[in-house]
Amino acid sequence: MPTPVPEQLGKYQITEVLGEGAMGVVYKAFDPDIRRVVALKTIRRQLDDGSDFAESIAARFRNEAQAAGRLQHPGIVGVYDYGEDGRTAFIAMEFVAGSNLSHFLASQIRFTDEDILSVMTQLLDALEHAHGQGVWHRDIKPANLIMTRAGRLKIADFGIARIEAGGLTQANMMVGTPTYMAPEQFLGKPIDKRVDIYGAGVVLFQLLTGRQPFTGTPEALMYKVVHDPAPVPSEVEGGAARPRAYDAIVAKALAKDPAQRFASAEAFRAAVAMAIGKAAAATVSDATMTALAARRTGTDGDAAAPTAGSAGGAAGRSSAASAGGVPTHWDAAVLSQVEHTLARHVGPLAGVMVRRAARDCGDLTELYNRLAAQVSNPVARSAFLGQASQATALTTAGGGAGTRSAAAGAVDDALRERAERLLAQQVGPIARIVVKKAAAATGQRDLFVARLAEAITDTTQRQRFIDELQRLA
Repeated sequence: MPTPVPEQLGKYQITEVLGEGAMGVVYKAFDPDIRRVVALKTIRRQLDDGSDFAESIAARFRNEAQAAGRLQHPGIVGVYDYGEDGRTAFIAMEFVAGSNLSHFLASQIRFTDEDILSVMTQLLDALEHAHGQGVWHRDIKPANLIMTRAGRLKIADFGIARIEAGGLTQANMMVGTPTYMAPEQFLGKPIDKRVDIYGAGVVLFQLLTGRQPFTGTPEALMYKVVHDPAPVPSEVEGGAARPRAYDAIVAKALAKDPAQRFASAEAFRAAVAMAIGKAAAATVSDATMTALAARRTGTDGDAAAPTAGSAGGAAGRSSAASAGGVPTHWDAAVLSQVEHTLARHVGPLAGVMVRRAARDCGDLTELYNRLAAQVSNPVARSAFLGQASQATALTTAGGGAGTRSAAAGAVDDALRERAERLLAQQVGPIARIVVKKAAAATGQRDLFVARLAEAITDTTQRQRFIDELQRLA
């Protein structure tokens, strides 16, 4: 059963779950003292078992919060506070509204040379500040680089990745993200700020070419990172039109020997500036920011890729799907539910995948099977198919196979109240928020029930929940 969502941690009032990671849950919360919204990152309760290992994790969590709290820079997500509430430790951080860089890359948005200069300058300026304070990130990657709506870059989780580096490696967890890890991280050698130089080099390679320098299975990836020279950007499809001066810069940033990389983030930044030969803009261009917004709202055809769990919710995704050319034999609300289910496993590309697959599929079962083949992780694929089978049963019971007649019945107040009471037994106080969002996303009874059921991880309890609500029909 999922851990119930607390109503409050310390003085902070919990309003929403933002996400979950290896360490714990991240909540959106409100600070009543100075009346501002914050993000709270917590340690999972399972880690707090009283063992020496658990105590080490808790100590590192606190120490890293203190280290990150020393970093006062506009390009770094601010850390405000550290606290403990019962057995839960948390860090209160700046809440940043925006999209991470991985969303831009997944949407295949091509950054201009000027935009690349701006992104890299902002990133390396922030890294230089942190390194000057004796703090390094160890997990620089697009998912940790948030672009605000004004085009300003902020590094998220700064320093907190070091918690995993110190203690969780004992639990067979890698330090950082393999695609962005430096050779010394794979080899278990001592590391320093130059792992951030390497990670920034991978980010630069992606901005130039649209792909990562090394890919493959974990074993193949490790071998390539440790032994193979990095590809030359100008010789990679997608990078030929870029300034050739970047070739030497990338080669130096991705050098196998840390001593051969840039000695500092500032030296890296200066090399990038010289390659372009002009001053960097303070923000990424409006054209690039508008391009992401356009693709998310579906105004750019099949390129639309809404963010899973975005504030727009399923209603916004349904509109995006319609704009992207949904086949007329499909109900947009049904496809929105399929996308919602798939997004849990593949992320923001779910919208594109669903619309394309729907054009060649005639019913829900075929559509779910087609999409399951795109989920590479076997465990995730099994979970997706399990959720899909129940969603299919609910939808077809409503009168069709995903067509316009599917999912008959309305969501009324009695159903909402009953659903909230039943769901609260499984997920705790957050049930109210889940029900509210599901009701806003769809007014169709069976889709509403299917969406709520996804919040319950135990298959037996999930089916009981569905059966109870079905009795109200």
